[in-house]
Amino acid sequence: MLGQDLVPYIAGRHEVIPVDMAEADIADAGQISRVISYAKPNVVIHAAAFTAVDDCERNPDLSFQVNAEGTRNVALACRQSRAAMVYISTDYVFDGKKTSPYIETDDPNPINVYGRSKLQGEKYIAELIEHSWIVRTSWLFGPLGKNFVEAILARARQGESLRVVDDQVGGPTYTMDLAGKLAEIVERGKSGIYHVTGQGYCSWFEFSQEILAQAGMGNTAISPIDTAASGRPAPRPRNSRLANTCLVEQGLGLLPSWQNALGRYLVRETNLQVQSCAVP
Repeated sequence: MLGQDLVPYIAGRHEVIPVDMAEADIADAGQISRVISYAKPNVVIHAAAFTAVDDCERNPDLSFQVNAEGTRNVALACRQSRAAMVYISTDYVFDGKKTSPYIETDDPNPINVYGRSKLQGEKYIAELIEHSWIVRTSWLFGPLGKNFVEAILARARQGESLRVVDDQVGGPTYTMDLAGKLAEIVERGKSGIYHVTGQGYCSWFEFSQEILAQAGMGNTAISPIDTAASGRPAPRPRNSRLANTCLVEQGLGLLPSWQNALGRYLVRETNLQVQSCAVP
């Protein structure tokens, strides 16, 4: 989803060589090395991942093969070709026990397989690449893949009553906004770890309420539940809030609010006449 949004955005600013799984499976070290060596890029943006959190919990070997060892393969190929590297990571590297937003220097402590596999990828980047950017983001939604917004709207259109988790809090992030900020980080940002999310925080339940309200479906029956009642196999951090400290320190600016981003997404991708949102 994110990679597909990145290509047209960055293509307007730089020469871009898009690569998909059919051309370069990151789990195949030889293949990824050949592709990067042939392309001779200045920067590789590594957005490929196994992101289905519950499926990762059921298939830990595959999760680590893709998210950890696959990342190591990309890093080794970048080092061989002397290319800088961007690695897209996740809020799930944290355990959610902190009572305030996580900053980039907080110690990770993932509580599920997905988070552990992504953190191992971060460690490989730190060990192998001299010039790199690790970008942690959260709760992605965008036009080119499955996402929470579309899932909520689809169920509401089918007349289903909704039960949504209300004890996990994070920052919804629009992939189009993230793509633009990734380009700025590569062009102007120092190497290091960045947190990049839509501004503001909400629970999944509050996110659902805003989706329905902006889509003019506010009469849909929806009720909050706690994480235990959701029956999901992978544990989730209760607090997924990420403070975008490094963006501020380096003068790179913040993304718009998640409410604003949601409205733009709905107008662009679903042609809905959204209810007005005053949050900038």
